[in-house]
Amino acid sequence: VVVVVVVVVVVGPPPRARGERRRAQVGGQRASGERSTARAAMIRPGTSLTKQKQKRAAAPKIAPGKKADAQKPELEEFLKNCDYVGAIALLEFEKKAKEERPHLLMWLAYVYFHNGDYKKAMDAYDEAIKKENDKNIHVYKACCMYALCQYTEAEEEAQKAPDTSLKTRLLFHTAHKRNDESAMMAHHQALTDSREDQLGLAAIQYLRSHFQEATDIYKRLLVDDREHWALNVYIAFCYYKLDYYDVSLEILQSYLTQYPHSITAVNLKACSHYQLYNGKAAEQELKVLQQASSSGNIFQEHDLLQHNLVVFRNGENAIQVLPPLLDIIPEARLNLVIYHLRTDEAQEAYNLIKDLEPAVPREYILKGVVFAALGQRTGYREHLKLAQQLFQLVGASASECDTIPGRQCMASCFFLLRQFEDVLVYLKSIKPYFSNDDDFNWNYGIACANAADYKEAKEALLQVQNDKYRVEFCYLSWLCRCYIMSGEPGLAWETYVRMDTNAESFNLLHLIANDCYKMGHFYYACKAFDVLERLDPDPEFWEGKRGAAIGVFQRAVAGKAGGEADKLQEVVTILRSTQNPQVDQVNKVIKRWAKDNRVKLDI
Repeated sequence: VVVVVVVVVVVGPPPRARGERRRAQVGGQRASGERSTARAAMIRPGTSLTKQKQKRAAAPKIAPGKKADAQKPELEEFLKNCDYVGAIALLEFEKKAKEERPHLLMWLAYVYFHNGDYKKAMDAYDEAIKKENDKNIHVYKACCMYALCQYTEAEEEAQKAPDTSLKTRLLFHTAHKRNDESAMMAHHQALTDSREDQLGLAAIQYLRSHFQEATDIYKRLLVDDREHWALNVYIAFCYYKLDYYDVSLEILQSYLTQYPHSITAVNLKACSHYQLYNGKAAEQELKVLQQASSSGNIFQEHDLLQHNLVVFRNGENAIQVLPPLLDIIPEARLNLVIYHLRTDEAQEAYNLIKDLEPAVPREYILKGVVFAALGQRTGYREHLKLAQQLFQLVGASASECDTIPGRQCMASCFFLLRQFEDVLVYLKSIKPYFSNDDDFNWNYGIACANAADYKEAKEALLQVQNDKYRVEFCYLSWLCRCYIMSGEPGLAWETYVRMDTNAESFNLLHLIANDCYKMGHFYYACKAFDVLERLDPDPEFWEGKRGAAIGVFQRAVAGKAGGEADKLQEVVTILRSTQNPQVDQVNKVIKRWAKDNRVKLDI
């Protein structure tokens, strides 16, 4: 029995809470509430599209014959608009022209960092270390290493800097990345009530899937500063993770009003629309970014958008996009696993997920699905046992037992245990939500058939629309059994006739022959055993054919359906095809009865 479990696509906002303060601080707060989404060694734009399509201000009128004085742009203006590309161009120009600007290298590193170019930021800090007598530069450089996922190197670099709140926050996060609980506790105790420290703590709560605790911190900070707009995004992330997608959208709107082209916020809005509606609705929300972008290929420039477009488009380009993102976006691994499951590559899915330690229900479910798929394909009982345990862990948990995924898990658990009455208890409770779902109808139909409710099983299996499912031997064999047990053996025979001749058609014919014989549909049992005997001259097939033929004759004698003269004539013809002395004996009895009852037979 093949179990097809509904796999929920894991897609969402960037997994890191945006409250995580890991920027290189070189003076003052950022002018905007935007947060960088750059996560690893990939060049990406900032989170705001700064080169928006807008009307240029009218140029000041100049008297004829006079030259306009070219004005050099101000760095502060670039930073205010989050235009880090412009800031980089300005600072690089000043560096080459050897213009005097205090801490020029520090500012250059700062804008490189916020533009997502962490390696160039590190180079600038290395140069600054040689020129400036400031040990704090080491912790700024460590922030770059952290952004490049070089957590051990980031710790070593940070230790060269004096103790500061930024250093504490950075070590707190590197300890989390290394799963060092004791170090985390030590750094946690060193945190203060400052906004930055509390944002760092909230980020850790978020990363550990403690979304309610993170929400409480963000709400407390928002009470103190209503105009810290980015807090609304962080709270929206938490509600998204708690599956309150409509609430997430409502809270997010206050931020989008201020920053309508924020990649982080628009992406979160698109993800919520994906969860509430579908991929097309989600992709539609992203068009605002494309329209506001001057580059024309914003989706190719931003790894997060690339990832989510794969999901919104139901796995399109998954093999090209997802593998490079495995160590950058955690959901990329899960979605690649789902892609391999959908393409029947269970071993590849297992290789990706075998070392994953599940932290949230979806990860437990996905790992259970992979173990179940591989276990059924290889017959390895240990994998099936692990799958059953993972499903039970989710389905029996207090937080998931009354949710739809929780009940699906319990149904899958009992399915693997072959306790089909219990399977139906859970599937019937969620049936109204899956009326057109092929995976659900498959599982429900097979469970009903195993529980001997063949009429309900037939109706469920016939609702399966996926052409790939409908040609699988498992589906065809169960559907034929339901036909036979429901008194429609002719439909089972037609199903066999439409199949190509191969090992699966032979096995289906075997099932039809035995089930029809068992249920008294002797005419179709006789036809099936006749074909089997011609394909394989096994004495058992002759015995089945002889018994089925006598069954048809018996129904003719009793005047019951299935014993009509035309069927009896066909059975007699079928018997003649076998070279066996018993054929003449059976036909003599049938001929004598036909003569006595004036039934015209050609024997």
